[in-house]
Amino acid sequence: MFLYSLLDEETPWYPFNFETPFDTARAVVIWLTVALLLAFAICFLIFKGEKRKTFCKISGFTAILYACAVGITLLILSFIFDGFEAILFYPILCLILAIAASALLLYFRRNAAAYIVSCCLCGAALIATLVCMGFHFASGDAAENNWITNSDVNTVGLYVSAAVLLAAVIAIAFLCGRHAKKGFSTRSITFAAVCIAMSFALSYIRIVKMPQGGSITVASLLPLMIYSYMFGTKKGLLAGMIYGILQAFQDTYILHPAQFLLDYPLAFSCIGLAGMFANSKALKVLPVRFACGAIVAGIGRFLMHFLSGIFAFGAFATFEPIWLYSLSYQAGYVLPDIAIAIVIGVFVFSSKAFAHELQRYSENTLPVKAALPAAETAAADASSCEQTASANEQNGKATGAKPSSDNSSARPDSTN
Repeated sequence: MFLYSLLDEETPWYPFNFETPFDTARAVVIWLTVALLLAFAICFLIFKGEKRKTFCKISGFTAILYACAVGITLLILSFIFDGFEAILFYPILCLILAIAASALLLYFRRNAAAYIVSCCLCGAALIATLVCMGFHFASGDAAENNWITNSDVNTVGLYVSAAVLLAAVIAIAFLCGRHAKKGFSTRSITFAAVCIAMSFALSYIRIVKMPQGGSITVASLLPLMIYSYMFGTKKGLLAGMIYGILQAFQDTYILHPAQFLLDYPLAFSCIGLAGMFANSKALKVLPVRFACGAIVAGIGRFLMHFLSGIFAFGAFATFEPIWLYSLSYQAGYVLPDIAIAIVIGVFVFSSKAFAHELQRYSENTLPVKAALPAAETAAADASSCEQTASANEQNGKATGAKPSSDNSSARPDSTN
């Protein structure tokens, strides 16, 4: 079924689609991004030492500006050429503005009053958004716009699935993120904004889009996975939820309030689970920790779309049972999309330079030598201590000083 959908004439392959100005702009962005990535890889291999560090810093700022420019430009073009539903567009826009205002407030002031104001503002905007979606569904326009009827939608199944999975995701995120730094720092807010912007821009770089929604992108979820690994699952869950709302703003396939929760905020909040093994003692190697967490994140996202496909879009099933159709359809794009992000992520996490920077900026509790097995780490630490003690003893002989009995000279100064 998946291969049939990919070969269907109505399934657009975006790198080769130049039918409309919007499609042309998207195709140009895809090939331009590929060219920039190749140029970065070549320059990274050519430059050495300080030149490489300077080049990486400049490339980082350039990538952020490029991501913002691409995201804003293509979002505007999508509104111009695809249009929007006012009853859905404006509430989601207000919700995004409320989240942005709350982020700015917490960036400059983080106290109890700021947290209360932020929660109330975002909560009110979310409730208003869900109410508007409920009225839209009750009117029948939402179902008609998706070529089905309200009777085709299993409302009870959607509400129960959304409630149960919301509780499960929150419980797992808090359980796995109990060792992470509590509260939001300036660093965590800044990194969240950057990672969300980069994921949003990469989501426009699609390889193919499925007929009833869903697409395969070029590692669009990787920045969010890295953020979760660096700052913990709780902050990763929130960043993924915000990204999911932006996805609803970008590609609006909204039929029902609970379906909106399953397909957008909840589905992408699961990406925050990618950092759940960041502190695992059983997994000794950094790329393996990332890969295991990313697999769980992908399964969580797949489950959300799978249930939404059964209860909201079951009328599109071309064969019985409906759950098998939903399973095959969702697996057709979710699994490849996650697999691309994991493969590229494992390659990135295998880099010693990246592991060093990860340790430097991370607020999540990580072992100092996360990429080495425990035995090698212990051996390296023991060897370092022996070399330090030997050097101190030789210095003591040269100056005539007696070695300290408490070995305090072999310990680093705690005030440094």
